[in-house]
Amino acid sequence: MTEQTDTLPALHLPAVQLRVPTHEDAVVWHRLFDDPEVMEFFGGSSAELSMYEELTARQRRHDAELGYCLWTLLDPAGEPIGFTGAQPWPRSWGPVGEIEIGWRLARGAWGKGYATAAAEATVERLRAAGVPSVVAMVISDNKRSVAVTQRLGMELAESFTTPPRVPGVEASRRTAHCFRLTL
Repeated sequence: MTEQTDTLPALHLPAVQLRVPTHEDAVVWHRLFDDPEVMEFFGGSSAELSMYEELTARQRRHDAELGYCLWTLLDPAGEPIGFTGAQPWPRSWGPVGEIEIGWRLARGAWGKGYATAAAEATVERLRAAGVPSVVAMVISDNKRSVAVTQRLGMELAESFTTPPRVPGVEASRRTAHCFRLTL
């Protein structure tokens, strides 16, 4: 009698490219993320172009100073489909002082393995840069991103209650899980 084992099918990930965001990527990110479904866990509505202009400029500074940033994510054909990468945690609540890994993809790129492939490439770049560990802050309802953290081997470390999304409206608070990975 042979012993039966459960095996998971191998996850075949697409080839992705990561590049430091250009000034023009601010317009691209604004267009890609102008979708209520994409922004569901990031305030629910599209951000102004000026926010993406500031964000891409900050990422270029991070890359120059730290050796990593939120990179523009390109599909196998070289087309931008979102961003992934890492940056110092930017808020006064949560894992202050830690390096956060993150991703955001256009709706048309969901379900194709791009987030996992890009997150794995990010982890390898961070290891090469000597970053000792990373966190991923994920709203608890965001099942897709929770799945990416699990594929990376991250472990749930703690949970935080976010500040209200609508000032003064306590019901707009959410639970955010903090996942950790030692590199």
